[in-house]
Amino acid sequence: MEAESEPYVRLATMRQLHQAVADLNTARSLADTLQTVADGIVTGLGYELACVNLVRPDGDLVVAAFAGNSAAEALITGRVGSRASWERRLTMGQAWDELRFIPHTDGWVLLDDDVPQWHTDGPDPRFEDEWHPQDRLYAPMYTSGGGPDLLGVISVDRPRNGRRPGAWGREALQMYASQAAIAISNARLRANMQRALVRLEREQQALRASEESFRQAFEYAPSGMAIAEMGGDQHGRLLRTNDALCRLLGRPASVLRRYSFADLVHPEDIGTLLRTSAEGGRAELRLGRRDGTYLWVSLRNSVVADTTDGPRFLLTHVEDIEERKRHELHLAHRASHDALTGLPNSAELRSRLGARLCERPNAAAGSPVEALDAAYGDGDDPDARTHGYEVDPAPGGPYDHHVHAVAPDTEHDDGAKGLAVLFCDLDGFKSINDRFGHHTGDAVLIEVARRLTTCVRDGDTVARLGGDEFVVLADGLGDADAADLAVRLRNAIIPPIRVDGRAVRVGASFGIGWAACGMTAEEVLRSADQRMYVEKRSRSKVHRRAG
Repeated sequence: MEAESEPYVRLATMRQLHQAVADLNTARSLADTLQTVADGIVTGLGYELACVNLVRPDGDLVVAAFAGNSAAEALITGRVGSRASWERRLTMGQAWDELRFIPHTDGWVLLDDDVPQWHTDGPDPRFEDEWHPQDRLYAPMYTSGGGPDLLGVISVDRPRNGRRPGAWGREALQMYASQAAIAISNARLRANMQRALVRLEREQQALRASEESFRQAFEYAPSGMAIAEMGGDQHGRLLRTNDALCRLLGRPASVLRRYSFADLVHPEDIGTLLRTSAEGGRAELRLGRRDGTYLWVSLRNSVVADTTDGPRFLLTHVEDIEERKRHELHLAHRASHDALTGLPNSAELRSRLGARLCERPNAAAGSPVEALDAAYGDGDDPDARTHGYEVDPAPGGPYDHHVHAVAPDTEHDDGAKGLAVLFCDLDGFKSINDRFGHHTGDAVLIEVARRLTTCVRDGDTVARLGGDEFVVLADGLGDADAADLAVRLRNAIIPPIRVDGRAVRVGASFGIGWAACGMTAEEVLRSADQRMYVEKRSRSKVHRRAG
């Protein structure tokens, strides 16, 4: 009769097992899944007690769920057993395939270890396969369908039929443990995914808040801000500009996106911009406005990345420094220019002249060209000496091509060109000062400065050396050219100068000197001064004879 009823019992158990497995997949959280595992053993597999021990990250096992006895659940849930004690339990006793059965005859040695346990009381077994109160049955759960990593252990106690499970009962418990391992792994994945999603959402919220903070800081900054591409064919193109920069340059944002800073910068400042753009940092330069004027600004570049290895951009802060720069340039101009005439002063004259002269020594004898030939040979460029200069390929380094200033031969005009220094001293100025006062004298100096400036080329320098002395630097002139220039300048000065309704006249004496490398600025000026003095004495003698 029992043999005939066994298929029905097995069928009923199978249905209960399927239902228990189905319930595993309806749990919403890891805690629900663990409790469902324990409940399924009691309701679906016919055991009165079930305990789920879960492996923690540190390797020990914690009682994560318990079913069948509320008193036992309250006593041992959350307690931890060491991994070593559990390893001993899973290696002793009888191996029922994946299951491990420890009969009461062997289990007494485990009574004092640290594994949390609960046993029901009852009489000793009356027949061979009857369940003893101290029998232990464990179903290990492994990740990856029976892989090497232990996920947890299901512990069961006291089958309802009072017997040790047979082959079908063992198979059902093992099948259930395998499905429980999958359910627990999936629940962990879901929990990890949910935590990851929560973290991602928080990070995205923080990122959105950060982006909004940056947007507001960018858009409403009181000074100009821009974001430009970095690298590639569109390097430097403006991607985004704020209202302050648009107002500063007088251009709308839609128009500025067509440009890069290289399109807007003053031509003289393009090198400064390129160095700043490549290296980051700060630079002061001029940017073009819509009305064609240029504005002094301070650029501060920062290189920023969109992602870890994503595109890089230049974040540029643009500050208006026009007022400060105008003040600095005004101070620099005052320091280097004469307050009365606006011409370069003595210090600026010496600076410009000294910038053209190196310390190359002159030979002791012969013409300037011969002196250079004697000191340095014929050189690589025969035409260079003919035109009054020589190119030293490396006076200060392999790429420093300094053009040596060489004085033409004034006795034998060979067509050489040089840097002429015309020293001008006004004749009769002292008497005007004494007779009409300093106000008239100042007006004469201002007019003389204007007339001298109108008679020279762009690039030439007219400076006031002091008092009634002026100096003109004119490059690329031959001896005859310099003499003609002196005549034109003298003729420009001679016409009457009207001051306060009266006409006054001054004359001018010129001395022509030549700048040559090896000379100092003082030596060049002294040479021109001496030639002017010689000319003035010569003219004085002519006047006396004529008188």
